[in-house]
Amino acid sequence: MLEYILLGMLMEGTMSGYDLKKTIDSTVGTFYKASYGSLYPALKRLADKDMVSLTETDNNKNKKLYTLQPSGQQAFLEWLSGPIQAGRNEQLIRIFFFDYLDEDIRQKRLAEYTFKVDEEIHMLEAVKSIVAGELAEIEHPENYYYRVSVLAYGLNHLQMERQWLKDIMERKDLNHVKPEN
Repeated sequence: MLEYILLGMLMEGTMSGYDLKKTIDSTVGTFYKASYGSLYPALKRLADKDMVSLTETDNNKNKKLYTLQPSGQQAFLEWLSGPIQAGRNEQLIRIFFFDYLDEDIRQKRLAEYTFKVDEEIHMLEAVKSIVAGELAEIEHPENYYYRVSVLAYGLNHLQMERQWLKDIMERKDLNHVKPEN
């Protein structure tokens, strides 16, 4: 996945590894985490496959610039136009087995998770505000429709997740299993 994200980011233009990491963190980083430890090996694999070219600059110590090559663009567009795969959510797998935990541990973990969801909601609301300001100043904001739609999805999903967590923490009736009182 990281290789395709990098190819997609390089569709925007030549970037250094640092610039790629910063761009990932400020865009898809809300739902995909990439460390420098995974980013540079992925860039090397892409360079080895001739999907990106690497240019060393003289103006900065060890600064390398990565440029998308036609084969990389083709691979990215083939991947992008393919069927969408459903993701896996580790948190749902853990919660599935929560019936094995003591109630105090369940509540503690659910509260921690709710706190993280709330932090992500606040962060995405701040991003939404920034994006709205930026879109108001550009000539063709409609060219960013799908990027902005992912932001809307993220907010809607997190708000739904927060409500679901509240419901299960309160052990609300799920229409098929009555909670213990």
